[in-house]
Amino acid sequence: MRIATFNLENLDDHPGGGMDFEDRLAVMRPQFLRLRADVLCLQEVNTHPAAKGGPRLYAALDRLLAGTGCEHWHRAASLNRGGRHPADKHNLVIVSRLPIRAHRQVWHDLVPPCAYRPVRAEPPPAEAQKVEWDRPILHAELELPGGRILHVVNVHLRAPRAVWLPGQKERFGRWLSVGGWAEGFFLAEVKQAGQALETRLLVEEIFDADPDALVAVCGDFNSMEREGALRIVKGDEEDTGNGHLAMRMLVPLERSLPENRRYSVIHHGRPVMLDHILVSRPLLGWYLGAEIHNETLGDELVSPATIHGTPESYHAPMVAEFALPAP
Repeated sequence: MRIATFNLENLDDHPGGGMDFEDRLAVMRPQFLRLRADVLCLQEVNTHPAAKGGPRLYAALDRLLAGTGCEHWHRAASLNRGGRHPADKHNLVIVSRLPIRAHRQVWHDLVPPCAYRPVRAEPPPAEAQKVEWDRPILHAELELPGGRILHVVNVHLRAPRAVWLPGQKERFGRWLSVGGWAEGFFLAEVKQAGQALETRLLVEEIFDADPDALVAVCGDFNSMEREGALRIVKGDEEDTGNGHLAMRMLVPLERSLPENRRYSVIHHGRPVMLDHILVSRPLLGWYLGAEIHNETLGDELVSPATIHGTPESYHAPMVAEFALPAP
């Protein structure tokens, strides 16, 4: 069994900036074929209505998956804040060869929004405002041969980019004060940590129901291993200081790779590992190995292609392989 995660970088069959979607298909479809995945955790999948007022369709994803062998597999996808239909942008999708027994999204179901009154906003608000996460968490229960359940959690945490504040940022992205940028960056950190906490509490619910649960938390964490968001989700024994909790730790699978291969993004010349597959210890017992397909990555900030658009994603896909026991 192979589980993959891939941030598709605004997958959309109506791309802006003069980008040709056919170019994206030509580049990205071989990436899917190379993954040979049985379970795909995808981030940044956009949708459009087929007609005005009609249902929103995953037309770009359908075209990307066509001919890969997984176009007719089971799917679970996130919804907008109202829970009625997919969002325009940045949906989470799980595509699985294994049957999906149940799925749900978690969005402030376990952690309520924080209340915060910005001090640099102009004009300042009269009272504290809700600080809500940008995206939900998607949890699917997949049925393995023999009847066991594999819990797959797909996440896309907030990037560490400052949140807009009234009166502190110009239309084209220039901040008007360092204090305004600092407060916006603080709020971005709150959003990312809050999503990480809600992810961890979801994992806690799974372990409460089954201490030996098979769990894989996959996605774009926008966080490296020793940074706060990933530490919250992992629940490492060295942080809790309690060996009795060791079975609740989630293990980052990139640890099994050489250090010079542990990167999924190149950020201003610096290779960083922002996309992860974390697994429970029972699932780790089935682990065979992992791959990060980062050979063609461009720099997300300084690559010349960022000016006119590129058919590639600036995130490398990661895939992990497991040996399933006989049913």
